[in-house]
Amino acid sequence: MRDLLCIIRSFCLLSALNFVRDVTTFSFIHTTSPLSRRTSSFPHDSRFWQQQQQQQQSTCSPRPSSSCYRGGYYLQLFMASTTPPPPYPVRIAVMGGGNFGLALASVCARKGIPTTILVRKQEIADSINTNHTHPTKMSDITIPARVRATIHPEQCLPDATYIIHAVPVQYSREYLQSVAEYIPATTPVLSGSKGIETSSLGFMADVLKETLGVERPYAFLSGPSFAREICQGVATAVVIASEDILLARDLAFLLSDDRFRCFTTRDVMGVEIGGAVKNVIALAAGMCEGLGLGTNAMSGLVTRGCGEMRRLGLSLGALPSTIAGLSGVGDTFGTCFGPLSRNRKFGYRLGKGETMEEILASTTEVAEGVDTSVALVSFIKNNCRGYRLDLKYPILFGIADILQGNLTPADGLKGIMNLPFVMENFDERDYSI
Repeated sequence: MRDLLCIIRSFCLLSALNFVRDVTTFSFIHTTSPLSRRTSSFPHDSRFWQQQQQQQQSTCSPRPSSSCYRGGYYLQLFMASTTPPPPYPVRIAVMGGGNFGLALASVCARKGIPTTILVRKQEIADSINTNHTHPTKMSDITIPARVRATIHPEQCLPDATYIIHAVPVQYSREYLQSVAEYIPATTPVLSGSKGIETSSLGFMADVLKETLGVERPYAFLSGPSFAREICQGVATAVVIASEDILLARDLAFLLSDDRFRCFTTRDVMGVEIGGAVKNVIALAAGMCEGLGLGTNAMSGLVTRGCGEMRRLGLSLGALPSTIAGLSGVGDTFGTCFGPLSRNRKFGYRLGKGETMEEILASTTEVAEGVDTSVALVSFIKNNCRGYRLDLKYPILFGIADILQGNLTPADGLKGIMNLPFVMENFDERDYSI
């Protein structure tokens, strides 16, 4: 009888411990894409999924019978203190075969995630699938074998767990409208595009919601991240912003490794402003270098440009910490001083005396700051209060005048140096400035 009581007592204690274990530790796993859609369009992907499923069945805890759905996420219970691997395979589709699209696809592939890039031309897809190189973009960089390419959106978008958008802002609306029918309504989209659309004066968040719907979860990646260095495995830190912080955390965990670190924030506006304004400041830095003005002038120009970025961000509700972080000041430093910066190179050539037409005719690379600059001035006039906005944003307004042919780079610098005397900083408590 005593032995029976001991057995019952042990069983009750074990049951209590299991209950406490299940309700005290949580891990969020995104499961927006149904399992019925987890079939790959490529033969090697199908084998990969079978191997992954067999491995996960032997190493991962089974999906619990009761899950709590919250904000598009299943609240899954695990004993581990760190986030475990997802219980079901993850697939990534990257829209855009430019430099940054290749870079983000490489990051995903390094994590062992089958990734498909949606490109426009069959010869590009054939080169990536056969030679593991892009024929024109960073052609000396080897793309991981797990990255595949296709020109058919129906082969990669419908069954993707996450979709990464890496098409330049000015071409995004038309592109998204052409593929919208293939993207399920619940599939999250991570945007790596930066800037302001010239036609609507909207950020990428606006373009995405207008083309793919407002109910879909969105995230935005930004920070000092040159595509070539990412592909080469050089240490890189970025930030992922989303109104759904759980989505931002899932994506950060999915993409991060010892060479690519993702931080998270809810401040989408701050990240979008930093990603747009930094390209305009980089044009100014390049002009300064092209004019041969030295380190003093460039340092002062970039610092004052960051001040205008902060002023604009605060007037639109962005957090000062975001502007001072990776997507703001961090990305500005990389773009203004980095040798791989397209915007700095464009500004440098302008400072050397070349015309806009000569520069555009001699390069296939997109300098986002050129289109963003004029759109940004219009955006400020439409959305910011105050008298003489050109005195509050002299660098942003001055670069737009130079690109529109109203000033030369030398005249623009002279105008900035002869501005009225003001205090260096403004009161950040007044967000209406």
